[in-house]
Amino acid sequence: MLSQEILFAGFGGQGILSMGKFLAYAGMEAGLNVSWLPSYGPEMRGGTANCSVILTDNIVGSPIVNKASTLVVMNRPSLDKFEYAIKPKGLLILDSDLVNRLPGRNDIEVISIPAQTIAEEIGSKTIANMVLLGALVAKTKIVSMKNLLKALKEHGKEDFYEINIKALEKGAQYAV
Repeated sequence: MLSQEILFAGFGGQGILSMGKFLAYAGMEAGLNVSWLPSYGPEMRGGTANCSVILTDNIVGSPIVNKASTLVVMNRPSLDKFEYAIKPKGLLILDSDLVNRLPGRNDIEVISIPAQTIAEEIGSKTIANMVLLGALVAKTKIVSMKNLLKALKEHGKEDFYEINIKALEKGAQYAV
């Protein structure tokens, strides 16, 4: 059975919901059953934001992710809140520029990426989320990069398409 239950978490304005949305669209493109459930505080930008995405070839019984296969975090408060929501042997992908600690668990795989730095080197800090998403897709192989690029092309902003490709490729390099 092909299945991933993913939590994305960070501050509003970091593209947390966009990561989940693009992954969900890529999952639909791949013919998977998909659920995307956003959650954010009333303050939006700067407040907390997270979303859960389920991609499976099985039936999605509930859009709520209680135990994630993968957690992607873009700030320390999100790691503090969701670290124990990862299943044993699960995957944690974090932005090491904004998360100043490693998890206290040794039963999960951790990919630590300086996503802000990489995004700035590529040309815009606003694409740090795409660096992390590139690592997630390359590591889990839940969808192909081709399907993700198609989702970005059809549902993303055209102005960011080329730079997003570079960010995804850089992030994928961390998944080996």
